[in-house]
Amino acid sequence: MQERRTENAFEGAWYKTGDLARVDADGYMFIVDRLKDVIVTGGENVHSKEVEDVLMTHPAIVEAAVIGRPHKDWGETVTAVVVLKKDAHLELEELREWMTPNIARYKIPRRLEIRDALPRTASGKVQKHHLRKNDAKD
Repeated sequence: MQERRTENAFEGAWYKTGDLARVDADGYMFIVDRLKDVIVTGGENVHSKEVEDVLMTHPAIVEAAVIGRPHKDWGETVTAVVVLKKDAHLELEELREWMTPNIARYKIPRRLEIRDALPRTASGKVQKHHLRKNDAKD
């Protein structure tokens, strides 16, 4: 199985990392997200990293990850999985209202999951595949 994934990562001489990048006017390249982390909701692409960056500026949030959860009508729905500061409280509608001036409406999470911690690798990277487990249709 692993061998097949390795073979599929190569296309001719190119190694496909799954990273999505942009190049600015000065020729600098910026990694903006991972292809597998892009959420497609109602035909719109949402880059999880962009939404996470906005979430991390919320005063009650310590850690944040954004994933797509299956949705019967839209394909996926934007879901924020967050860890809150000690004694903080946050409701979805409060978060949505707070995010409104900071990001496009279709990128604002429609679901909020509050966790004690986010699953991480030994190097500290959030393991989004663990967050996606047990997806339920809306």
